[in-house]
Amino acid sequence: MSDATGTTDGSTTAAVATGPATAAPVQAHGVAESRGLFDREILLGALAGSFKKLDPRVQVKNPVMFVVLIGTVITFIEAVSHPSVFAWSITVWLFLTVVFANFAEAMAEGRGKAQADTLRRMRSETEARRLRPDGSEERVAAAELAKGDLVVCEAGDAIPSDGEIIEGVASVDESAITGESAPVIRESGGDRSAVTGGTKVLSDRIVVRIRTASSSASRPRGARPSWTG
Repeated sequence: MSDATGTTDGSTTAAVATGPATAAPVQAHGVAESRGLFDREILLGALAGSFKKLDPRVQVKNPVMFVVLIGTVITFIEAVSHPSVFAWSITVWLFLTVVFANFAEAMAEGRGKAQADTLRRMRSETEARRLRPDGSEERVAAAELAKGDLVVCEAGDAIPSDGEIIEGVASVDESAITGESAPVIRESGGDRSAVTGGTKVLSDRIVVRIRTASSSASRPRGARPSWTG
């Protein structure tokens, strides 16, 4: 039965047939999560690196700690030649100072490498919501995106690749790139429209035009982008 009209308690009610329900868009979240501050692998790597950096050929790259290391060697020789609590205390404190400085440096290097690996995995493993010419969406791997494609990003989505916002405004977490914990506002038009792959949308909805094509997403000659505008 299609359209039908009927009366109930003297009032006329119209039942109008509606079209098929539109399925809610599926969120495309980044699958690669960043490591915690006290990640076991990073801590162990930094601990080993802090002793490897005691090599004078490596330590000389940090002049301040290199001078402290020389002082440690001198006080150690003095403590061995003329043992005393004071001499050994100074030697131990100088040695721990160098080790902890090296540990902090190794931790920063380890977190930087882990963060870069996370961003690479996120760019290659994230699923993007690419817009078709008719305005519908399709889910594709970020590695399949080509320059000129339009993708939709909503709250909780990872931006799959570098691009420019052409529609909407959103709060974006760029801490993975800049280290700043405070989110920034990105919007279409002006000098705040550029977004970086691997960052995360915290609120609202934006449409991003991809600027950098993945090496595995070379578009065949003569093919047109998914959207032109």
